[in-house]
Amino acid sequence: MAIHPTAVIDPAATVPADAEIGPFTWVRPGVTLGAGSVVGSHCVLGEGAAGELVIGERANIRSHSVIYGGSTYGPELDTGHHVALREGLTVGRNLRVGTNCDLQGHSTIGNFVRMVANVHVTQHSTIEDFVWMFAWILTTNDPHPPSDSCTIGPTIERGAVITSNVTILPGVRIGAGSFVAAGSIVTKDVAAERIVRGTPARDIGHVSEIRCTHGHDEIAYPWWIHFRRGYPADVRFTETGPQYDA
Repeated sequence: MAIHPTAVIDPAATVPADAEIGPFTWVRPGVTLGAGSVVGSHCVLGEGAAGELVIGERANIRSHSVIYGGSTYGPELDTGHHVALREGLTVGRNLRVGTNCDLQGHSTIGNFVRMVANVHVTQHSTIEDFVWMFAWILTTNDPHPPSDSCTIGPTIERGAVITSNVTILPGVRIGAGSFVAAGSIVTKDVAAERIVRGTPARDIGHVSEIRCTHGHDEIAYPWWIHFRRGYPADVRFTETGPQYDA
């Protein structure tokens, strides 16, 4: 076990023998950290009073990440720096959440989800497998803030791509394999495999109409026909989308 002498590991935490814990990191009571995990400096695992925190094997938690109790993460969690992950999250395998992301909790996130940087996931969101969320995305859940009883988060279905600087309004459903263009404000549901763009976002066609403007790939979407980087070897890419064995 490679634990820096300035790290604080509570006796009521479960930390595997092969874990690496960086300087000034605090692992609080009720934390279970999976085998082969690496935690950087100045992190807090188990913040708050929401209960136990379970982090699956082979996690890579970079410096200044704060992960609250009361959540469960599958294997291969990968965070950037200065990430805040709140309570009440149920997360699948290999979530990659980039620097300065803020996940507000009480949400369900699937397997192999990618959040690039500065993504805000509001409470009561549902994000399905293989979703891409690029930089400066804002999801919302309150149609007339502030309120407690009327909140409803968005649903982003499997394989959808939300590009940079997008705002998604409360209760909106983004369809499977769809594409939301940069700078859009999404005020209503997006059908599966459709392109939307604008403020407010409007349907402008099928994703198969997107062509690569730079490089050698003529057809750009669905994205999995040409992009496989960063996924584990057991993920299979098929005509109907990426697959894996649960």
